[in-house]
Amino acid sequence: MPQSKSAGGRVSRRTLLKATGVAGLAASAGVLANQIYSPAVAGPAPKVRLAWTEVAACHSPLGFGVAKGFYAKHDLDVELFYQGASGQTLIQALATGKADVGAGLIGDWLKPLEQGFDVKLFVGSHGGCQRLLASKASGVTDIAGVKGKTIASYDVVSPPKVAFQVTLAKAGLDPENDVTWKVVPFDLVGEAVKRGDADIAAHLDPWAYSIEKKFDLVKIADTQTGVYEGHTCCVLGANGPFLKANKDALRRLAQANIEVHDYVADHPDELAKWYLDALKPAGLTLAELTEILGSFVLHNHPIGPPLVDQIRKTSEDLKLVKVLDPSTDPKAFAERVTVNLLA
Repeated sequence: MPQSKSAGGRVSRRTLLKATGVAGLAASAGVLANQIYSPAVAGPAPKVRLAWTEVAACHSPLGFGVAKGFYAKHDLDVELFYQGASGQTLIQALATGKADVGAGLIGDWLKPLEQGFDVKLFVGSHGGCQRLLASKASGVTDIAGVKGKTIASYDVVSPPKVAFQVTLAKAGLDPENDVTWKVVPFDLVGEAVKRGDADIAAHLDPWAYSIEKKFDLVKIADTQTGVYEGHTCCVLGANGPFLKANKDALRRLAQANIEVHDYVADHPDELAKWYLDALKPAGLTLAELTEILGSFVLHNHPIGPPLVDQIRKTSEDLKLVKVLDPSTDPKAFAERVTVNLLA
């Protein structure tokens, strides 16, 4: 999504907020957080094991935050735990006690939480990081043109598949019967479109960005605009026992999470340099990483009542595509699976 640039080529905070329509949400989160959180206290820093997906572009602020001392500033000893590349492995990391807190897509959290998984969501991180990309040979240039086409993704319930099923449903299409979904290996989603085995790719960044450029694909939807305007994509959740024993530490973790995402939103070049040096993502240059990270909606990090509202919206979307049970009340569910650290 094109963004206006501030001096020095960086994406400005004001531009991001205007572009996504979440200025009020982000501002309220920051103001409320500053009112409620206390400064770092003396004494041993509490240990927090934070599960993340290290190669996911949208998780890079977490690693950057640890490396640059954002969490230590709030008297926290954060240890990153690589949980794998799926929502299932995130849930396993928390369920088996390998991590205390995890960062994940809302769409990955909600079904396990509906089934009683003992985790509470407590702060958002950013807006969307998924793309729906069509080959030029397919002739598809918008969502209406997707009808009758084949879409490649990497799992039968991959987050991009679920996300864009919502997009299709809200455009009046049947997300199961009006299109054909094709499961291919994670690294071959773009190749499937190139070979003509599929017309469209549904993928996550940075891989979605890479195949868009590599195969000259046309972006017809993403999870930042359209039906996802102003929606939060990823949130942090804490397992129940850790929350009960460490609520103050979680308040400070939430504050640090907000601060690091605000910082990298205004300094995507610094984040990209750290990402390139520390994680060495294959096939991506510093300029490309800066472009990817600079396009993210990194000021969209609701906490308290705004987070409940975001979970309610996503719950309604997941009911629409039959991921959540028909009997689930989105508002009551959102209130049950979140914790208000501002209370």
